[in-house]
Amino acid sequence: MLRIGLISDTHGLLRPQVEAFLRGSDHIVHAGDVCDAGVLDRLAALAPLTAVRGNNDRGAWAERLPLSARLSWGTVHCHVLHDLAQLDVDPQAAGLHVVVSGHSHRPVALRKGSVLYINPGSAGPRRFKLPVSAAELLVHNGAVEARITEFAV
Repeated sequence: MLRIGLISDTHGLLRPQVEAFLRGSDHIVHAGDVCDAGVLDRLAALAPLTAVRGNNDRGAWAERLPLSARLSWGTVHCHVLHDLAQLDVDPQAAGLHVVVSGHSHRPVALRKGSVLYINPGSAGPRRFKLPVSAAELLVHNGAVEARITEFAV
């Protein structure tokens, strides 16, 4: 079984409890609004890392991040972007199984047809009354399951 750690909207803050949650991941995906290259360095020290650029990621370090990414874990294919409203592909027609996004700061995991849409929420500074959260994908024998974890802060 593969464990893929999902994080988004850190806005320069990688909380110790979120870092501990991601430890042991086989891969980590950051869905944008990193806001500090040091966050990526810390995540990359835990596991192979894929990160996309969010609307608040600026500067030379951020320009190296793609706006979207495609990943595969065995037969499970994933598309990552920051803002789901900018999804420019039909995931089901493209053979995708998972779409990971951020931006809204609202954690959600739902299936539409054969596609799992997951937003791990915001792991950075609390916004409004939204929870601080991250998520994980569990990939096993071509099946994928999502779990969202909220953190007391």
